[in-house]
Amino acid sequence: MKPMLGLTATLLTFWLLLSGHYTMLLLSFGAVSVALVAWLLHRMDVVDHEAPHLDMGLRAPAYWLWLGGQILRSAWDTSRRIWSPKLPIHPITGRTSCEGFSPLKQVTYANSLTLTPGTLATSVDDTGIEVHALHPDTLRGLADGRMAAHIRRLGDH
Repeated sequence: MKPMLGLTATLLTFWLLLSGHYTMLLLSFGAVSVALVAWLLHRMDVVDHEAPHLDMGLRAPAYWLWLGGQILRSAWDTSRRIWSPKLPIHPITGRTSCEGFSPLKQVTYANSLTLTPGTLATSVDDTGIEVHALHPDTLRGLADGRMAAHIRRLGDH
């Protein structure tokens, strides 16, 4: 029951933040929408198994802030490589380890890689993520394990 309440609160908060309109009619539509989605997820029996856990949710804003900085840094580097004929672009694929990560953390890691300009997660399995990058330096940057360490700190689940 606790994951169901957490999910409902998260959905309601997310809806309120994205809506930006707080008239009685829209608030009631939002409440009905959230209740319907929560009920459907409960009926599908995925809430206890798939819902993000509270400890991960509490650490997520700090991770998003860090990831935002990485996205900006990578966007700057990618833009420079595209616009400057002196900077090389050598597409390459490689793997980064995600061994021991829960499925939720594997997806978070792969999505974080894809959100970062110049990289794309192409496949995910229990041992690692295959990554396409614009330059070998990007893969070397992943090999240092900083992003994986940030994912690990998100929580134990």
